[in-house]
Amino acid sequence: MNPFLFPSSALIVANPAAGGHSAELIEDLAARCRERLGSVAVHRTTGPGDATDAVRRALTGGPHGHGPQLVVAVGGDGTVHETAEGLLGQDDGPRAALLMIPAGSANSGYRMFWNDRPWQDAVAMVLDGRAAVRRVDLARLAETGAHVLLGSCTGLGAEILAARAAANGTTANGAPDGGSRGPGAGRERYARLLADTAAGYRPYPGRVTVDGEVLAEGPTVLAGVGGGRYRAGQYLLLPRSEPDDGLLDVCVVGGRTDPALLPRLARDGSHLDQPDTAYGRGRRVVLERLDGERLVLEHDGELRDAIAATATFEVVPGALPVWAAHRARQGG
Repeated sequence: MNPFLFPSSALIVANPAAGGHSAELIEDLAARCRERLGSVAVHRTTGPGDATDAVRRALTGGPHGHGPQLVVAVGGDGTVHETAEGLLGQDDGPRAALLMIPAGSANSGYRMFWNDRPWQDAVAMVLDGRAAVRRVDLARLAETGAHVLLGSCTGLGAEILAARAAANGTTANGAPDGGSRGPGAGRERYARLLADTAAGYRPYPGRVTVDGEVLAEGPTVLAGVGGGRYRAGQYLLLPRSEPDDGLLDVCVVGGRTDPALLPRLARDGSHLDQPDTAYGRGRRVVLERLDGERLVLEHDGELRDAIAATATFEVVPGALPVWAAHRARQGG
């Protein structure tokens, strides 16, 4: 029997610190699942890494075949990343697939597979057998061994997170998904911070190599790599990307582009029309900073401090089973 077609149990992983989290949302979601499934457990995370640990315990704590077949991540991009990490490396092949519920400030992961469809409709489609499981590619950051689901950015795309952390009065790598209440407010607040950061941003000297060939070299406003089209839930950074084609997409915006224009250009992918923008696709992408300084790097919405001047991304094809609408293609 295919557990993806006939799930009988679910684990709901909820982040109470997420911008759109509420007790009512969790109760509503759990009730919808219990109407159709024999067993539904809810785990509320307590800090960074807890979602990953909770999923691994649930998948390995019982006899073979008795773990949850449906794992639901309720939160923003940080919660989705941690939950996905817990689903990797399932023994004897995958027996559980990920469903994302948007409750963060950006929700790029949810938009990748469901666009802006109400989460209630997505849940109903999964429980009624009207959704599909897609085997999604991940990237592996060689310098740390971490997996990347949505994507990674250097330059302006990462500097905004430092500005957000300062505005929140938190550390850059604090608990994921915190911020304004609700995804709409979170996206608006992010847009304001991005505009403020872009106004004073100075490009860094960089080089990007794809499968051994130099794609771009010189002053760099931003370099983004990954499988998700959207970042921060609203910027179409990688408009040609598909999450399950076995390749990583990469976009480099050069120093001749005014950073202050990038937020507007990236709303609809117009940054690709700039003369110093380079776009590529491959299995191995290397981002470098050429002045010896550390790269300012983020992936999946969190700053990553354990990076020096180089970040190497390698595709891991079909690594993560994710629920999506049938024949879903990312909006753009």
